[in-house]
Amino acid sequence: MSAPSYNDFVLAVGPRLRSALVSAYGLEVGIEATSEALAYGWEAWDRLQTMANPVGYLYRVGQTAAARSRRPTPVLDRPEPSEIPEVEPGLVPALEQLSEQQRVCVLLVHAHGWSQVDAAELLDIRPATVRTHLERGMAKLQELLKVSPDVQ
Repeated sequence: MSAPSYNDFVLAVGPRLRSALVSAYGLEVGIEATSEALAYGWEAWDRLQTMANPVGYLYRVGQTAAARSRRPTPVLDRPEPSEIPEVEPGLVPALEQLSEQQRVCVLLVHAHGWSQVDAAELLDIRPATVRTHLERGMAKLQELLKVSPDVQ
């Protein structure tokens, strides 16, 4: 069986990488970081395809790119209330108060529908660590938004 081409690799993991970096750094910086990470991946494809977790490695490359281009703007875009009336208006400011890891885990799992295992693989952390970030992030969101979890 032949090794996958870089194009196949990008089609398979590019959207997940972009979701994670946008969740961490906001739309503009996240997309730029994704582009830089994928460009690096193209240049280092021979080495990258032999790695155990190439998408996790590219996530780290994207983090470095985002750190270089950090701007003093809010991490998350603030949509107009009329654009998404079903979302609590305080959600975006509350998400911005979470740690980066908590915010990324909460958004990947709850907003993008990823499994905890998939999020852990991309972030190159253990699923138990993702679970901890989720629990702490959700608890802080509940505190900030003054809501309690639905108990059934």
